[in-house]
Amino acid sequence: MNTVNNKMYCKILAKVKPIFILLSVFVILSSCNDSDKVAKEISAIPMDLKISRFDREFAASGEKGLPSLRKMYPYLFPAPDSVWIAKMNDSLQIELFQEVGNAFRSFEDEEEGLVQLFKHIKYYFPEYTVPKVITVTNDVDYNNRIILTDSLLFISLDNYLGPEHKYYGGFQRYIAHTLDRNFLVADVASSFAKQVVPRPRDRSFLARMIYFGKELYLKDMIMPSVEDRKKIGYSQEDLDWAFANEEPMWRNFIENEYLYSTDNKLNQRFLEPAPFSKFGLELDNESPGRLGRFVGWQIVRAFMDNNDVELKQLMTMPAEEIFKKSNYKPRN
Repeated sequence: MNTVNNKMYCKILAKVKPIFILLSVFVILSSCNDSDKVAKEISAIPMDLKISRFDREFAASGEKGLPSLRKMYPYLFPAPDSVWIAKMNDSLQIELFQEVGNAFRSFEDEEEGLVQLFKHIKYYFPEYTVPKVITVTNDVDYNNRIILTDSLLFISLDNYLGPEHKYYGGFQRYIAHTLDRNFLVADVASSFAKQVVPRPRDRSFLARMIYFGKELYLKDMIMPSVEDRKKIGYSQEDLDWAFANEEPMWRNFIENEYLYSTDNKLNQRFLEPAPFSKFGLELDNESPGRLGRFVGWQIVRAFMDNNDVELKQLMTMPAEEIFKKSNYKPRN
């Protein structure tokens, strides 16, 4: 470019740049106004969340209180009274109730988190019926720590005593890490997501990644103030590792032609809970598990950033369409 043209270009740029800045500011302000409007609408949603501390009531009831409890919670008493009486008198159960009682003297923080969660769910899914919440114990069956039905939400508090609790000493660290009250509300959100995100018919690795990506993006919307690490069940170090290695992870998936593979072993390596992901490289031991879910999450986020689609519509969209329209580019 010659000197004269260069000067003309600079003059044009000087005029255009302020306009560009003003347009950018306008877009940002419009986005902020929309977000503020949504936040106000969600805040105004009435929410009378009913929470029953069955764990406390059972521990304090004694044998004479059983008929009353059976009447209040008939769905919790399929077994005869003798089973429950034996449980009341079992020394390990008595200790369990004491540990849970000490850890959850107050449930106020969790209640506020659940109220906010269900307000956001009602905003995006207005037909949804908010369940009654019942806190229980389940002998530290962490695979069933949350049970969500059409009308009831059971939360097993003995699965949220903190990763260093003595009850979890025999568990692998990646499991014990999630047995913390900081993940309780996110676990409830996961149970809800499983109700509204259809399982993929397509058996490809891409489809399975995007299935979990939809679940995590749904959490973005119904838990907007919650940290990403809690949504996916990572430590902050795990999340930082995932973001820092997003580009080489994606390159590995592409180079090994994993995206359209239907090999079930990819589930175990990259999608299912595990101490680390299995790339077959030296860095494996440094990596967190479930990195395929993390990548699926970033693909869905990119898609929603680049397309005007309602949240409900996203839930049922084919993975291939989401991927192609996402223009996904991993961070370098």
